[in-house]
Amino acid sequence: MARKNQTGQKRMPKIVLCRALHPTAMEMLAARPEIELQVLTDQFRGPPMQKELAAAIGGADGVMVGLEKVSDELLSTAPNLRVISRFGVGFDTLDIASCTRRGITVGVVNGANDLSVAEHAMMLMLAVARRTLEMDASVRAGTWMLQSGRRMHELAGRKVLVVGYGRIGTRVAKLCTAFGMEVMVHDPNFPTPRIAADGHTPAPDLMAAVAQADVVTLHCPLYEATKAMVNTAFLKSMKRTAWLINTARGGIVDEAALAAALADGTIEAAGVDVLVVEPPDPANPLFKLPNIVLAPHNAAAALETYAKMSRRAALNLIEYFDGTLDPGYCVSPEALRKNS
Repeated sequence: MARKNQTGQKRMPKIVLCRALHPTAMEMLAARPEIELQVLTDQFRGPPMQKELAAAIGGADGVMVGLEKVSDELLSTAPNLRVISRFGVGFDTLDIASCTRRGITVGVVNGANDLSVAEHAMMLMLAVARRTLEMDASVRAGTWMLQSGRRMHELAGRKVLVVGYGRIGTRVAKLCTAFGMEVMVHDPNFPTPRIAADGHTPAPDLMAAVAQADVVTLHCPLYEATKAMVNTAFLKSMKRTAWLINTARGGIVDEAALAAALADGTIEAAGVDVLVVEPPDPANPLFKLPNIVLAPHNAAAALETYAKMSRRAALNLIEYFDGTLDPGYCVSPEALRKNS
């Protein structure tokens, strides 16, 4: 899908990567000499390259973004832009409506990080159950085994509510079953007969299920209907012995309400990989609480996952310009159809 310049001649598409990808993905891009490539930084980790993206996007036909925000205002400065490849499966940092209106296809790395995030959710669940961080600190301090505080628990026999039954939620449900947990699933966009056929208990009434669950684990996207869904009323509906696990998006949880619920014993504990503001304010009240395990949004940071996500992010760009991009990887397939 070559672009034309003002004289009507074909020109090579320019792709801007906010960060360098895994070497195997960079080799894929390098093997396409007709693509002009600009990499804003070779550092995989670090804060969003927001200013650098704003300076480079004007001449780009395609971009690969991580946690950089893509607003309508930014898009207005990129007249040639036709495709955005998001290094991840979430897209709450992008103005999808504006992308669609402008005919810009947005691709995500569906299927590349499912296993890693599901494993991470189980890690948080186990860390909460066994008070792993507190026990580690106790051993290092010479105290050996902590005798005070809440008790440790087994996962087996506990009732878990999986909120969101997409690619990650389905994996989490299977892993929970393997641990001997009783699995309930809430997802209004998924057929309840299929949930039942998978061996789980459909939970169409979210709040009724929340009241029954020993563990609530979040795997739904962040959009208007789920923003601050886990609020004071939600948390008060949970058992006092229950745990909350969040590897989805920070904005799904009202952090002030969660901090209060953990501090006053409304719920017993939590495991969180995502926060509303990332990197967070050091004064975040969650940081002072002993009954929460925190991770730096690194559920998909395993080396194997990095490679898989990098390859898919690169393929979203390459296949778009080849005219072969599968709509299954697109958030805005209507924009893809418009440009095909």
